[in-house]
Amino acid sequence: MRADEPNGFEVVGIHHVQLAMPAGREEDAESFYSGVLGLPRVPKPPALAGRGGCWFRGAGVEVHLGVEEDFRPARKAHPALRVTGLPQLRRRLEETGAVITEEPPLDGWTRLHTVDPFGNRIELIEAVTPAAGDA
Repeated sequence: MRADEPNGFEVVGIHHVQLAMPAGREEDAESFYSGVLGLPRVPKPPALAGRGGCWFRGAGVEVHLGVEEDFRPARKAHPALRVTGLPQLRRRLEETGAVITEEPPLDGWTRLHTVDPFGNRIELIEAVTPAAGDA
């Protein structure tokens, strides 16, 4: 228990982000999350594999896509994925025809929004200086 945590616990990070997807579209998910964003697809545990969907993992980030029977995309709620080389990623998104929404910079961050093949909103955010990301 940490002395500065009055409850004896603290939230220390995010293990993964779960987004929903329609059934049978794993190839579309892989094309976007691996092919465009560069997150390698990783096998789901055998106990979960039969549910459909897919998982992606990169340096310090994990995105799980789970099949939702009555799927509706997350248009407001979204993960904000920290990236390096946002201008290059923007070009990659443009090359693939992805929707890009310009966003004003936040203090120390530049960013944009896009959508995955299912319409889920994704924020891509880069620290303006390395120190900004450490704050």
